[in-house]
Amino acid sequence: MGTINHEEHINGILTNYDRQKELKAFDETKLGVKGVAESGSKTLPKMFIRPPDELSEELETPCVNLQVPVVSLRGIESKDVRDEIVKQVLNASEKWGFFQVVDHGIPLEVLDKMLERIRMFHEQDNEVKKVLDVMIDYINQVMKLGDTLLELLSMGLGLKSSYLIEEMGCNQGWSIVNHYHPPCPAPELTLGTSKHSDPSFLTILLQDHIGGLEVLYENQWVSVEPIHGAFIVNIGDILQILSNDKLKSVFHRVTANVIGPRISSGLFLKGSSSSTKLYGPIKELVSQDQPPIYKEFTLRDFHTHFFNRPLNAPRFEHVKVE
Repeated sequence: MGTINHEEHINGILTNYDRQKELKAFDETKLGVKGVAESGSKTLPKMFIRPPDELSEELETPCVNLQVPVVSLRGIESKDVRDEIVKQVLNASEKWGFFQVVDHGIPLEVLDKMLERIRMFHEQDNEVKKVLDVMIDYINQVMKLGDTLLELLSMGLGLKSSYLIEEMGCNQGWSIVNHYHPPCPAPELTLGTSKHSDPSFLTILLQDHIGGLEVLYENQWVSVEPIHGAFIVNIGDILQILSNDKLKSVFHRVTANVIGPRISSGLFLKGSSSSTKLYGPIKELVSQDQPPIYKEFTLRDFHTHFFNRPLNAPRFEHVKVE
């Protein structure tokens, strides 16, 4: 498998490189990125290296020392406290599209066990059943947190608390993605996960102490510093559309690291793709002064377009009102 070091990349030594051939050879190993890491190679396969023009953009989009808002749910049972939490959630969702949640009521043991089982699943063959048992408990508890967050967002938008759940069905479909990112020998040349946004209503992410998640805020990359026991919440593309751009779905990525593995688990609230319901800006949020920015669509059509478009193509401009 072809490899290249940092100096070769800077000097542009990429002649006679057959990417498709390398991809085919990589796929046939059935070992994945973890196999590359375990091989002990000190260089990076060419197919994982970002193009020179993309790397040069890093100079124009620096990573800055800011912190994503942190929202505590402590005392949420009290109306006064809940009203303040609603304000914090709305403010973070409008300005950042991201926030961290602490004091959410899910035992720390559940979160730590989930991350540990993901790691063990990738490193041992006999942990499948244990992973499934832990995952079921984890998902049940995180889905309840998801309902709470959807209620807070509904209230923040000036709607009844159950609106995004009962009227929009935001919690009717979900998927979970568990990531295992091995250590990388040349993290400055690649990414763990490239820049993207989520085609969901809401995403609830659990990350370990390694970190690496970065959020694009005011054209600057901001690192989401790990907080033990916290969840990272971000607004998805569909919720931005429903809010008529009041809430923001922003680009984010995961950097590579020489330390690892990095473990994370993302739960995506994405509604029911089998539903024939039409989605668009919520009628209560549009007016003559604030007309709808987007056309209506089904979730199936939205997801089909999203996953069939090139990775760097526009996200949801195809549903904008012309």
